[in-house]
Amino acid sequence: MTLNITAKSLLSALLLSAALTACSSQESAETAAKGEHAEEAAEHAIKSSSAGLPDGRVAEGEKLANSTDTPSKQSCIECHGKEGAAPIDPTYPTLAGQYADYLEYAITSYRDGRRDQAVMKGQVGHLNDQQVADLAAYFASRKGKITDLSHVE
Repeated sequence: MTLNITAKSLLSALLLSAALTACSSQESAETAAKGEHAEEAAEHAIKSSSAGLPDGRVAEGEKLANSTDTPSKQSCIECHGKEGAAPIDPTYPTLAGQYADYLEYAITSYRDGRRDQAVMKGQVGHLNDQQVADLAAYFASRKGKITDLSHVE
C-alpha cells in the first residue's frame, strides 16, 4: 500500500510538473508576442508625435515658416529670426533646435487657446495639424543654441 501511494504521488507530481511546464511555455510565448508588439509600438511612438499629430515634413515647414500668408501677414522668421535661430527680441523664444514634440505642443496650445497670447494665436490659429507638425519638424531640424531668459534684465 505504501508503494501504491508513493507511485500515485509520483504520478501526480509528474502530471503537475508537465502542466506547469506547458503553462510556462504558453506564458513565455505570450510574453514574447507582447514584446514584439511593444517593440512595434515603441517604433511607432518614435516616428509619431506625442501630440498625436502626423509626421512633420521639413521642406513644407520651411515654406510655412517663411510664408506671409497668415492673418497678420507676417512670417514666423520675422520675429524668431532666420531659421528660428535669431529672435528679434531677447524675450522671444529661439525655435531652432527645439524638440519637435515641444514645438508641436506649444503651437497647438496657442492655436487651441490653452496658451493665451494674442500675437501667437493670430499667427497659428489657422494652422491644421499637418501644418503644425511641418513647422515643428522644420524648426527642430535647424541648428540653434537654446538658452533660458537668465540673461534678460
